[in-house]
Amino acid sequence: MATKTDAERRERFETPSGIELPVDFNPENTHPVDYDQDLGAPGEFPFTRGIYPNMYRGRLWTMRQYAGYASAEESNARYKYLLAQGTTGLSVAFDLPTQIGLDSDDHLAAGEVGKVGVAIDSLEDMLRLFEGIPLDNVSTSMTINATASTLLCLYLAVARKQNVPFTKVKGTLQNDILKEYIARGTYIYPPAPSLRLVTDSFAFCAREVPNWNTISISGYHIREAGSTAVQEVAFTLGDAIAYVEAARDAGLKVDDFAPRISFFFNAHNNLLEEIAKFRAARRLWARIMRSRFGARDPRSLMLRFHTQTAGSSLTAQQPEVNVVRTTIQALAAVLGGAQSLHTNSMDEALALPSEHAARVALRTQQVIANESGVADTVDPLAGSYAIEQLTDEIETRATEYLEKIDAMGGMLRAIELGYVQREIQEAAYRYQRAIETGDTIVVGVNRYQVEEESSVSILRVDPAVEQAQVERLRALRQRRDSKAAEMTLARLEEGARGTVNLLPRILECVEAYATVGEISNRLRGVWGEYREAATV
Repeated sequence: MATKTDAERRERFETPSGIELPVDFNPENTHPVDYDQDLGAPGEFPFTRGIYPNMYRGRLWTMRQYAGYASAEESNARYKYLLAQGTTGLSVAFDLPTQIGLDSDDHLAAGEVGKVGVAIDSLEDMLRLFEGIPLDNVSTSMTINATASTLLCLYLAVARKQNVPFTKVKGTLQNDILKEYIARGTYIYPPAPSLRLVTDSFAFCAREVPNWNTISISGYHIREAGSTAVQEVAFTLGDAIAYVEAARDAGLKVDDFAPRISFFFNAHNNLLEEIAKFRAARRLWARIMRSRFGARDPRSLMLRFHTQTAGSSLTAQQPEVNVVRTTIQALAAVLGGAQSLHTNSMDEALALPSEHAARVALRTQQVIANESGVADTVDPLAGSYAIEQLTDEIETRATEYLEKIDAMGGMLRAIELGYVQREIQEAAYRYQRAIETGDTIVVGVNRYQVEEESSVSILRVDPAVEQAQVERLRALRQRRDSKAAEMTLARLEEGARGTVNLLPRILECVEAYATVGEISNRLRGVWGEYREAATV
């Protein structure tokens, strides 16, 4: 029986993934670690300790701030501000109409233009977005999926206008359509043609844009939808397996495209579980690529990943406290070996980030990098009984999920059956119930509330932005060579009905000033639109 001195706060201690935590981790209650098989030296298979031998001692992670709102001009000004403050990579947020292939003057776009990101209708907008920013000197990440191939071609068209060779263009395209069917919903076409656009991007960039990461397979949105850390690893890698299989089935050799695959993970609040999650994902991916796909190029085995701190963890109550949450999450990403990192701003539960809040978020990364000392040694928590046991447990549980998905016929089939969606929904329900019952404490929400909330100045998008964008788009249509635009769109439609790689034809379209909506509509006409089936 517990005495007064050894009584505990809770009957059971566990991580958010349900991994039970003993009072302490020690040799008796943890798996023995085979250093060569389970860890290895940094930069060597299975890459548990990191993908580079000296990690941040050689080069710090890329510090990105996700930005984009209203017009291209306003977003351009924010990018230049962030670059002046020490950001080392840009991360573009697009508005909802751009994400789902609607032009700003489409009636379905009304009220959404420029709200959650920048409105991009044509090459004219893209040129304004990157005006004065040399594309051979910056790495750009674009959070775009259903229209990813079009936005990539717009970016490449800007590079051509700047006389920057495609070989010098660096960046990442999210291009992860499967997670849209699982967790986010900004899809357009059915899965099969959507996967074709993904594999076409793989093949085109392997030939033409060798330094571009053609996909960032996103566990971030899976986690934001309510998954656990284990589910985030499992379903993200399940999507990745589907992409590799689709590319292989399209005739691509794994070592020709796999080195440019990247990943995008969430960094949540539970510090130890999150660090272990990143290490487990890296090790599991290396093993999958070697044993399942026969990859031989070491770069094909490396799980390179971007991390963003958890938007779903931010609270509108006491928003300054979000700085603390973001700091813990960013620290987990760094200790877990991220290649790039975006830190959320304190005000993002209320609105798009203000300049002040974005600067504080960036400074959070800079303090961790330059003042904490954690970047001065590789994988400093390696060998910790707790970290190694959690890493093993997450890998084991994620593998069990992958085996279930394989038994169903693969990730596409698991999505069609609603299995993945149900697992996430159930995890989200359990977490919300734990908050409502008080079993999980969220500071300022169900504990430590204050009556008067601190006031935070928030960014508001001027409603006039939408009308101005619509007027610019209509003026573009009047100015451009309509016959040339129509000719390229007809060639794209013809290609969509066949089997050619569509990226060169999309590039022709955007350089003729065809719009994002026009390109998407031609593909809709061939492939149709996806309608989600209800899951029960």
